[in-house]
Amino acid sequence: MILDDAGTPEVPDIPESRLYNADLAPVPRALRRWRIGSIAALWISMSACIPTYLLASSLIGGGMNWWEAILTVFLGNLIVLVPMILNAHAGTRYGIPFPVLCRASFGTVGANLPAVLRALVACGWFGIQAWIGGDALHKILEVFAPEAAAGAPIAVLGISGSQLACFLVFWGINIWVVYKGIESIRILLNIKAPLLIVLGLMLLAWAVRQAGGFGPIFSQPSAFDAGQPKSGQFLPFFFPALTGMIGFWATLSLNIPDFSRYAKSQRDQILGQVLGLPLTMALFAFIGVAVTSATTVIYGRTIWDPVAVLTHFQRPAVLVASMLAVCVATLATNIAANVVSPANDFAHLSPNRISFRTGGLITGIIGVVIMPWKLVADPSGYIFTWLVGYSALLGPIGGIMIADYFVVRKRVLHVAALYDPAGEYRYTGGWHMAAVAAFIIGVLPSLPGFLVQINSLPAATFPAWLTALYNYAWFIGFGAGFGSYLLFRRTKNLP
Repeated sequence: MILDDAGTPEVPDIPESRLYNADLAPVPRALRRWRIGSIAALWISMSACIPTYLLASSLIGGGMNWWEAILTVFLGNLIVLVPMILNAHAGTRYGIPFPVLCRASFGTVGANLPAVLRALVACGWFGIQAWIGGDALHKILEVFAPEAAAGAPIAVLGISGSQLACFLVFWGINIWVVYKGIESIRILLNIKAPLLIVLGLMLLAWAVRQAGGFGPIFSQPSAFDAGQPKSGQFLPFFFPALTGMIGFWATLSLNIPDFSRYAKSQRDQILGQVLGLPLTMALFAFIGVAVTSATTVIYGRTIWDPVAVLTHFQRPAVLVASMLAVCVATLATNIAANVVSPANDFAHLSPNRISFRTGGLITGIIGVVIMPWKLVADPSGYIFTWLVGYSALLGPIGGIMIADYFVVRKRVLHVAALYDPAGEYRYTGGWHMAAVAAFIIGVLPSLPGFLVQINSLPAATFPAWLTALYNYAWFIGFGAGFGSYLLFRRTKNLP
């Protein structure tokens, strides 16, 4: 392995193969230009989004007070920052994207397992963001054409025809941006961050004024305090909520090499993420917490959806401007966070046939099919079904990747072999069974609780302690995947 003066491996010549295309190729050192500011800006832009607001407001809806909710969000992001920085290392060192890095631990064919699972989660997020943007368009329609916006829900879908039409219009705009290419994405991100921050501060100012200052907002008690409706139930809510906070960015903690491959140095990727992620999440979560708490004071009920809160603005011009800001900001976040990675992941299935644009289209289609409006219909489903549920799948993958790269390989990869169908990462027919077995072991403990959570089985089917493991899905999956992978590698029982 040839190193440059900074200790970064030179990009080797890679022969054409079925595992190679231009989108999956290592980034040449000359094109790795992202410094601390660029990576911090990326995280600020992705963190300042409507789902972050929903993340915090859902905790208020679940019974937490303002400081409990913000602390939970901040702690979850500090925890997920660790695997985020560790998995980013290989991207920065070798210039390779997430699905190619997975070949080292899962095999040249087996890498499709983590890549597709991560891609499917991104499809869900793509659909959720498209629904948020479509809902904002529908609110504008309600202002100017209330008769067109009216209508009974479609039986199978649970939403009206006008809601579906607005959703599909916003979905189509997303797909159009994907086809315009990466430069349009960069422009959107530059516009989006200040736009949504201004909108958030405007919403906060409105809430504080309507509620009569911060005092009434911050005086709202926790539902878990003594004498309150959920007295003594804080810990049973806190731990799955914390798992959900980690699950929020568990996706990016895996595919962060898709972005860190453009970083100039390890110092840039580490400091950029440390400065950009936890504080931005906490600050934007504060807006969500304060506004949601204010709705309880103002309206006597908790409104956790910011689009629903914005509809209480009385002046049509302000309402329309706010909804358009939501649309632009949501569009930028959706493309950067939920298209770049799955497009690469789907391309990994057949690099010679599936391009970045085709992968983006596949992402969009799946995002419609899953009916994302049902995932964000209530705070409980958002945290305990969606966030915690997929963290059970992604935790084991993170544990396996980190164990393989840092413990087994000591951060040394043979890049050319990652693109060689007959190379050292082929294992058994392209599959590394040790990684597959470790993944299954990491997922299984959370499966009973998940089946109970989605009402596929009654709670009495399993012992209470077994279903309770689901509340710690990411932690258990990460630890079990990490430990069992190392065990299989050292005993060499699985090829």
